[in-house]
Amino acid sequence: MKRTLIASSLGLLIALTAIGFAHAGPGHDHGDAPAAPSANGPQRQPDGSVFLPKPAQRQLGVRTIVTEAAELPRTVELSAKVLMDPNAGGKVQPLNAGRIEPGPRGLPNPGQVVRKGEVLAYVVPSAAPIERSNQAAQLAELRAAKALADKRIARLQELADTVPRKEIEAAESEAASLSARIAAVGGGLSTREALLASVSGVIASANVVAGQVVDARELVFEIVDPSRLRIEALAFDAAIASNIGTATMALSNQRIPLTFIGASRSLREQALPLAFRAQGAALNQLAVGQPVRVFVQTKDKVKGIPVPVSSLMKNPANQTVVWVKTAPERFEPRTVTAEPLDGVNAAVTSGLEPGDRVATQGATLINQVR
Repeated sequence: MKRTLIASSLGLLIALTAIGFAHAGPGHDHGDAPAAPSANGPQRQPDGSVFLPKPAQRQLGVRTIVTEAAELPRTVELSAKVLMDPNAGGKVQPLNAGRIEPGPRGLPNPGQVVRKGEVLAYVVPSAAPIERSNQAAQLAELRAAKALADKRIARLQELADTVPRKEIEAAESEAASLSARIAAVGGGLSTREALLASVSGVIASANVVAGQVVDARELVFEIVDPSRLRIEALAFDAAIASNIGTATMALSNQRIPLTFIGASRSLREQALPLAFRAQGAALNQLAVGQPVRVFVQTKDKVKGIPVPVSSLMKNPANQTVVWVKTAPERFEPRTVTAEPLDGVNAAVTSGLEPGDRVATQGATLINQVR
């Protein structure tokens, strides 16, 4: 009995030892052993800088510029929207209520190019049945009177030798008057109003379909010139209106210069509207009513370093940083203070020194290296 107990204890000890040193087969490991980091790949260093080898820089498309200090205008960023230029755009509205009929080329579509004076659609005037009946009865009376006047003229002409000439002329005048009245009343029953393009440009909006009934002064078509638009910005500081030097609008990576027209003399929603004029082919990307950003360069100056907006990043502490190339394969983050400049560039007022090489393209990818 004692030998059996010893043998059982020894067998249990051997089994436990085997389990402790068991290894998984090929392909069945659980990944407990950490993988050794590659010393040649992009890495975030303990001091916060990034090691980025040259092949990785070319693959990420990293580009840098050498910074220079300059006297830059102090800039204010304003919210704005695109408006129609009143000298290059217009609206098409009917003078009378009626039913819409297509024009010679059919109803225009949004984006279609039209010329000034082109017929866009017709409006068939609508009238009550009793009104049309009265006009038809008046037209019948006029035609009967015209027939009597013609017969009277014929009789007078037969007696031209005995009838004074003035009676014949009076009869002819009365017949001519009746003919004009018949034409006017008949035209009122059958004439349709032509809706003409007020200016040359592009159809911005079309609000009708064939057969639709519209009221007088209802907006039917809106025409704009996409290369000539107005930009209206709202300034909550009225002093900006007297301190405007230049102004630009940022559109993607393009900078569109604006011409200041004037400021309103009445507030709208506690803000002062500022009107700017914009021209150029780049405006074809804009639509009337689209919100945009306007950068107003005031006459005040500030000393700073201009850098592209794409260079500005955010670190984990939500601070604005730029990546400075301090070595051929090393980038260091610099905390900076920046102000808007023109929408494409920003003015760095602190944190950079002239001559620093700042990453402009690929800065977002550098910021993501861990």
